Amino acid sequence: MIYFDNSATSGVKPECVINAAVSAAKHLSANPGRSGHSLSLKAGMLVYSTRKKAASLLGVHDPERIIFTLNCTQALNTAILGTAISGGNVVTTAMEHNSVLRPLFELQRAGRISVSVVSPDECGKVSPAAIERAITPRTYLVAVNHISNVTGAVNDIDGIGKLCRKRNIKFLVDGAQSVGYGDVDIEEQNIDYLAVAPHKGLHCIQGVGMLALGRDATIRPTLFGGTGTQSENVFQPSELPESLESGTLPTPAVAALNAAITHNRTTRAESRRKMRELSSYVLEQLSKLRGITIYTARDTYNGMIAFNIAGIGSMEASNILSSQYDIAVRGGLHCAPLIHRHLGTLSSGIIRASLNGDNTYGEAEYFVRAVKEISETEHRDRF
Repeated sequence: MIYFDNSATSGVKPECVINAAVSAAKHLSANPGRSGHSLSLKAGMLVYSTRKKAASLLGVHDPERIIFTLNCTQALNTAILGTAISGGNVVTTAMEHNSVLRPLFELQRAGRISVSVVSPDECGKVSPAAIERAITPRTYLVAVNHISNVTGAVNDIDGIGKLCRKRNIKFLVDGAQSVGYGDVDIEEQNIDYLAVAPHKGLHCIQGVGMLALGRDATIRPTLFGGTGTQSENVFQPSELPESLESGTLPTPAVAALNAAITHNRTTRAESRRKMRELSSYVLEQLSKLRGITIYTARDTYNGMIAFNIAGIGSMEASNILSSQYDIAVRGGLHCAPLIHRHLGTLSSGIIRASLNGDNTYGEAEYFVRAVKEISETEHRDRF
């Protein structure tokens, strides 16, 4: 199979990542930090080592401000629900994933907050100026994704971060599609909360997410339970990371993340170069085809290619690519309804091909030929 669905999860997991997870499952089957025996202590050391690597990767000054979660969705929910201020306002964008929209709109439906939604401009991005116009005296949080999971548009998180810091408003960034594929630095970019999906850009296995906290960021716990500390207390500990990490951590997935960060450091330059070249090639070739509508900006070369074929729904086209050409892409609404409403694709959805440095030129050429054949067949059938 040609795998062009890397925005859902990276199709290739490096051997070192797989080996780390298997080794931990085989030889480190202990609850990290919960007991005094050697295996538990060793598992705890592995967890802390991974926090240190993640902190270095993301520009976090204190490893204990790296919080491990089940996935990026839990990281986003923790940040949104754990910072809610009754009567406050949150500014977000029409580009957001439902992992951001659903907790925000649940809070609004409960009457706890109001939500202001900013639409992208003609370039498909949300500018700091547009965010600033939406801010009210009651705004306490701005929530923006770094890279759209639908179109691949890259938002100016540097500018938005500076704006939020100037206005003393907390800044939440959804880094699901960017961390690993691009650089993010919490301190330099004035980010207070950064949610990470390691199984995407970092090529980790599924089963662990991260929430990175800025220097002055605070969150109330949203999950309560065992932490291995202050067990005599019926209330959640207040110290990080225990206050936000209840229950057993996924040690094999954390071990895989440890290896994934190291692997990313050594391979990312070449991987990013190749991803840019493949993206540029596919976008250029698709733009030459009749009946193709492209939603990704021509100067966006981060592996994301959003398009539709005239006369055929995105799900049907995706199914044809899978069944007849053995190419994996994704059709539909991509769990981001407001951007589809903005683009006018709520009924059709969008075909999303997402490439990365593991893909090849041969695969890209075959993909373009497949889309051309589907488009020409549809055109002949219609006319």
